[in-house]
Amino acid sequence: MENERATAPVIATDPLELDGTLVFRLGYDGAAFSGFAEQPSQRTVAGEVRRALETFLRRPIDLTCAGRTDAGVHAISQYVSVPAYESELEITHRRWMRAMAALLPNDIALGEVYHAAPGFSARFDARARAYTYRIVTGDAPPLLTRNVTWWHRLPLDVEAMERAAACLIGEHDFKSFCKVSSAIGKPTCRNVMSVGFEQASALGEDHIAFTITGNAFLHSMVRTIVGSLVEVGCHRRDPQWLADALDACDRQAAGPTAPARGLCFMDVTYDEGVLTVCP
Repeated sequence: MENERATAPVIATDPLELDGTLVFRLGYDGAAFSGFAEQPSQRTVAGEVRRALETFLRRPIDLTCAGRTDAGVHAISQYVSVPAYESELEITHRRWMRAMAALLPNDIALGEVYHAAPGFSARFDARARAYTYRIVTGDAPPLLTRNVTWWHRLPLDVEAMERAAACLIGEHDFKSFCKVSSAIGKPTCRNVMSVGFEQASALGEDHIAFTITGNAFLHSMVRTIVGSLVEVGCHRRDPQWLADALDACDRQAAGPTAPARGLCFMDVTYDEGVLTVCP
């Protein structure tokens, strides 16, 4: 009976006016999803989240996310905004957590619930987004982290990769590092604020973690950057080659696209005070 109480619907009392915005911080294992955005006949993160929220709120909803992730990409802190009525803003944090635990599939988890002003957009009000890509090298494949890392086998010269990645900082045209079809007729300039590598460990398994933060990212941009950096790390290319590829504004000038499973959407930055934690 606990789940029945947790998922008891809240019906909006005012059908005409939206009074604020609900913002949800979600995590998900992207392995079984065809990306975040809804697609016909495909299992998507947005589809599962929308169904859960509509079941709980008993009304159609409109989701906006901070950044669409591709098929197989994971997230720790994906933000989703939903315009809300006053009665929905009165739902307690505990009730939200219990309801979404019951209604969401086990590969999506609600991490936090926030309130924001009317008109807030998880996408357009975001100031920065951060992704981390994890690579395991060596003869032994990862076991416990195999679904969230790229096993590359060959050793990588991380210092050379760091020198190459320095050219990415700042505002550039990243057309060389995005899916060709997604760049047609669309702006491809983005501002990368920071890049960095670290040697890390998870569940006792070592990996190389590459983290990149920017105002926004193009389709497959991070994965293509990683694939290109690995070319440098293997000494198949020198560090200057990445800068030349960037300047070329041509997808054929860059390296291969790294597998989706190693990429995780890590965080989103908003202006201070814009989000308040749901009581």
